[in-house]
Amino acid sequence: MGRIIQRRGGHVESLHPFSAVAVQEGRVIDRLGSPFSCPWRSAAKPFQLRESLAVLGEVDLPARELAVGAASHTGEPLHLATVREILARFGIEESGLRCFPHPPLHAPTAHAVARSGQGFTDIHNNCSGKHAFMLAASVAAGWDRDYRSPEHPLQQRIRTRIVALCEEDPGHGVDGCGVPTFVFPLVAFGRAWERLALALGGEGDPVLGRIAGAMLAHPELVSGTGRLDLDISRGAREPLVVKIGAQALHCLALPERRLGIIVKVHSGVETALALATEAALEAFAPGAFERPEGWDWHLVRNVAGIPVGEIHVEL
Repeated sequence: MGRIIQRRGGHVESLHPFSAVAVQEGRVIDRLGSPFSCPWRSAAKPFQLRESLAVLGEVDLPARELAVGAASHTGEPLHLATVREILARFGIEESGLRCFPHPPLHAPTAHAVARSGQGFTDIHNNCSGKHAFMLAASVAAGWDRDYRSPEHPLQQRIRTRIVALCEEDPGHGVDGCGVPTFVFPLVAFGRAWERLALALGGEGDPVLGRIAGAMLAHPELVSGTGRLDLDISRGAREPLVVKIGAQALHCLALPERRLGIIVKVHSGVETALALATEAALEAFAPGAFERPEGWDWHLVRNVAGIPVGEIHVEL
């Protein structure tokens, strides 16, 4: 089993087992670690967005809007402006969002909002792009504007699409933003992300291909400043779409290799995910990734930013 080892001052501080799979033609062609199942969380966003677009009948949207619709963004001004652009396009008020307020994940932006005295609203939630499209689809179809219930027609359509992509029946849960999430083995996630890779390469669903293309073109909108997803994108040496899910899950699509790659740190500790993803890419797609300038996910730092340890991978 692969594991990530964190050392502080040369001493082992924590151990994080991880699993990873490479999926091609719907089956696992290589793996690290043991089989594992978990909730999909935010790494399902491209496919949830696909079904919102199917209801809207809107396929000719700017790439930046599609990227934010599939994002776990950091709440920076560019992200908020793009979500507001989506809401304005469909004539919807911000008050209709149902994803719950939280401070922007980008600390300087969160501090600026706090200093302004405006308070945090649902648009600051990292899932507000996805929710803007869910709300727009529900309004367009004349459905209940509270789109979060598993019984809501939009969530039923999303479930049907996801079952078809993953080729398995899921377990169910509630995501952090209030909408349903789906529990699958990693190979099932890999089947969907392989479909995303093929669509990006011009095979299969053209709308899914446009979503993947938007994510590839605008990684800064899919994630944000200081986020691991953005650093993985910057280190890519070939087309690569990456999306994080909560609790240290990474899903990647590599169209030139026709691969879906899934990485999950069992402990859910995101600080271990960078090296687990790097190890999976080295094992399954040699040459696809090289650490970009400024990469420091292998370092343990104290509150002053001074390195006090390192993180290693062991296979």
